Amino acid sequence: MALKKKAVTGMKDILPREMAVRQRVLSTIRRVYGGFGFTEIETPIVEHLSNLLSKQGGDNEKLIFKVEKRGEKLKEALEKGDFENLSDSGLRYDLTLPLSRFYAENQGNLPSPFKALQIGPVFRADRPQKGRFREFWQCDIDIFGDASYLSEIDLLLAMGTVLQEIGFGEKYPFYIVLNDRAILKAMQSYAGFPEKDFSEISIVLDKEDKIGREGVREELLSLSYTEEQISRYEDCLNLVKGDKEDILKLQEKLGAHLHEEVGKNLYRIMKMVEESGKGSIPLRFDPTLVRGMGYYTGPIFEVCSTLFSGSIGGGGRYDKMVGKFIGVDTPAVGFSIGFERIIGILLEGEEEEQSEGKIAYLVEKKVSEEKLSVCLSEVMERRAKGETVLLTQMNKNKKFQKEKLSVEGYKEFVEIYGD
Repeated sequence: MALKKKAVTGMKDILPREMAVRQRVLSTIRRVYGGFGFTEIETPIVEHLSNLLSKQGGDNEKLIFKVEKRGEKLKEALEKGDFENLSDSGLRYDLTLPLSRFYAENQGNLPSPFKALQIGPVFRADRPQKGRFREFWQCDIDIFGDASYLSEIDLLLAMGTVLQEIGFGEKYPFYIVLNDRAILKAMQSYAGFPEKDFSEISIVLDKEDKIGREGVREELLSLSYTEEQISRYEDCLNLVKGDKEDILKLQEKLGAHLHEEVGKNLYRIMKMVEESGKGSIPLRFDPTLVRGMGYYTGPIFEVCSTLFSGSIGGGGRYDKMVGKFIGVDTPAVGFSIGFERIIGILLEGEEEEQSEGKIAYLVEKKVSEEKLSVCLSEVMERRAKGETVLLTQMNKNKKFQKEKLSVEGYKEFVEIYGD
């Protein structure tokens, strides 16, 4: 039987053109984040299943690729018919949970605060579709040990700078949406929604960008919430147009339902980022922003682009996750780039960036050793100067060969013929 040449469903092969873009973006990410003082670390792609199923990852926990036990342990589970315990580990679905475990285990050997950069593949047994794969890369920056809003400011500036350096801005418009989980809870409390329904209501609210304000209202009514509750909730939303000043207006309306420092801190974060970024990092306040992960405890953010229907990055504060490992809560906040979505935008939205100085030497088959030696010396001299030089045999269909090489960015062709 012939071997299967197509990649496994939900996975993909990466062709040279895309690989060049990916490497360019990764190089920019490492350079910019390194300049902000982030230190790169790495965690295994395989994580303890008990950690992955700890109710920290929201719906992602339903998408875990489980890894079966090995050897005698697997045999024993099968013999007992203990199918619930066939696995003891799984592939990570994000980088945040493994990073929190890493910090809990190694914090004695790390500076405080610790600024981490982590880049690598994650896996989700999701339904594959355009822009969504079962294996994809994430690029995360996280700060542990700093409870102040300075960490949020630094993360937002770093993320905004990276996006600009990658090429987002005028050509690829983007903006960063901010909210705070405490504001979500305060609005629901002000409206009179039961505290136990926070998650349910937040899920409905998060659909506003897809079904609109009226769609949210209808869905809340279908869940037996009252007109009065919904109207009070909408009164809060109607105050907000997106500016940082709206945070203070909402703070005043919510009164005792929201701790005064929550609104002030979010306002300060936006103000400082706008001022220090000189207006180049567009920010919007949106009290309907939810973020799906259950581990967020404070400010949350999401990066959006007019070129993509979903988010291209996001994150927030998660001060209680490390405490799940060591019993003591540790301040933590992080931001993740939707790497695959960014690459998709770059590949679709721009012509392939051709590298300057890419040269191809096409050598005819009958070239003498003496002439080939001279050619090799010339090629090596040009490579030593930093030029990209391809040395390859000349095909019979030279025109087609040059067309294919032109697509790969080769602009200059040197043809070496035999005597």
